[in-house]
Parts: sequence; structure tokens; C-alpha cells
Amino acid sequence: MRQLSKEDVVKIFEEHERRWARLASMDVLSWHSFPWPMLKQPSDPEQLTYIEIQAYVLSPHQPGDKTSKERIKDYLRKWHPDRFETKVLPRVREDDREKVKEGAGTVARHLNKLLSSLSSSAENGLFG
Repeated sequence: MRQLSKEDVVKIFEEHERRWARLASMDVLSWHSFPWPMLKQPSDPEQLTYIEIQAYVLSPHQPGDKTSKERIKDYLRKWHPDRFETKVLPRVREDDREKVKEGAGTVARHLNKLLSSLSSSAENGLFG
């Protein structure tokens, strides 16, 4: 896979914002409806790795001027199982529902791990 340019990455973030905005008005969702927090679209939950999600969430090309911690918390709000499984999952096609549920859970776990590692790094004086 070729290296993505800054412009490519910025376009991915812009497209993901549009997709999140559209999700709210869509009645039927599938795995491919979701802007998974990765720079390349995963085809299944196994591809949602900690390293890939970390690279996406901590990318210097993220829009806005939020801190890494604020950004992670924003993503956690979107992917948190309590919210996701009540508000979003019921609209996912039956044949994709388990896959999407697994993927969202994986994303939430990786985001929590990332937030935890960022917090412990900050406490140890490694960042900031």
C-alpha cells in the first residue's frame, strides 16, 4: 500500500465527518455505512487493530484543535457500547448486526486503552 499524503489523510477525515452526519438520518445501516476510525476501510472486526486506530485518532492531520485526550473522548462517545447498541445497532441490517456490534466493541476497547495509556504517560511526565 502506498504512503498516504497529508491531503489524502485530510480527505479521509472530511469524508468520515460527512458519513457520521449522514448516519443519523439513515434508516438501514451496514458494516460499510460506518466511518471506522482507521485510515483504510476495514472489511471485518479483526482489521480494527490498536495500532491502526491509534494512528488515526492521534494523527496530526485531524481537523480542529482538540487535544489528543479530547479527541479520544469524542470518539468514545460515538462508539461507546451503551449508546451505540441502543441508538445505532437496531438500525443495522440483521445480517451485519453481529459484525458491527463486534467492530464497535473492538473500537471502544482500543479507544479506552489509548486513553488509559495517554493518561498514564502524562502522569509519568512523558507528554506535555
